[in-house]
This record gives sequence, structure tokens and C-alpha cells, in this order.
Amino acid sequence: MTTFFAKPQDQERKWFIIDAAGIPLGRIATEAARLLRGKHKPTFTPNVDTGDHVIIINAEKLVLTGNKLNDKMYRRHSGFPGGLKEVPYKKLMQIMPERAMEHAVKGMLPHNKLGAQMYTKLKVYKGESHPHQAQQPEIWTIQ
Repeated sequence: MTTFFAKPQDQERKWFIIDAAGIPLGRIATEAARLLRGKHKPTFTPNVDTGDHVIIINAEKLVLTGNKLNDKMYRRHSGFPGGLKEVPYKKLMQIMPERAMEHAVKGMLPHNKLGAQMYTKLKVYKGESHPHQAQQPEIWTIQ
């Protein structure tokens, strides 16, 4: 018996569309991270990027359950003393709903060069339209 080891050059990448309308942020983010890592494939190898491309549409229609819309904060730091910036998710969802989705998915990917490579395959859009029709993406439904 030999162990199968996926090779980066042998990977076949597909494109998937996830419609975020009315679905909680965490459920979309976990499914997108799973697709980006390639965990849905039988050829999954932890140290090789075996994942697919993911397009998330309708980011402005995603839902935060409970009171998270008012309580949850998006934080970033400039690196300078006193450089902490906090934005409530309610304001972030009005200004840039794509950023909230990207932030959630990025946190669920590995925090190394491989995770950064996987993150580049994520595309998030505010509305229904996206410029990736030529890739013939398949619709991915979330159970």
C-alpha cells in the first residue's frame, strides 16, 4: 500500500458560486474555506493547495444572527501606538459588506503562505453580477 500525495501541477480547479442572500455569515465562511482548501475532494492533502475558486455574490444580503450586528466589531491596527481602529459590523455591512465576508473566510484558512495562496482564489461581490462568466462556475448550495 502506498499513500496518495497530491501534486500541485496535477490539480484541476473548478469555479463555484455561493449565494449569500439570507444565510448567516459563519455558515457561508466555513463552506467557502472548505472549498478553498479542497477538503471536499478525495485528493485533499493538507500541505498542497488542492482547493477550487469560490465566488460569493449578494454579500450585502448576508445575515448576522443574534445581536452580533450591533455588538461585533471589526478591528485593525496600524502598528503605531494608539493605532487601533474599530468599526461596528453594522457600519461595515453598510459601507463594505465584501470586507466582512473576506475577513471571516481569511480567519478560517491556514495562517501561512499556503493560506495566503488559497485566499487569492476567493472573489466576493456586493450584488448579483460578477465578471467570471467565462470560467463557467457551478452553483454550490449550502445545506
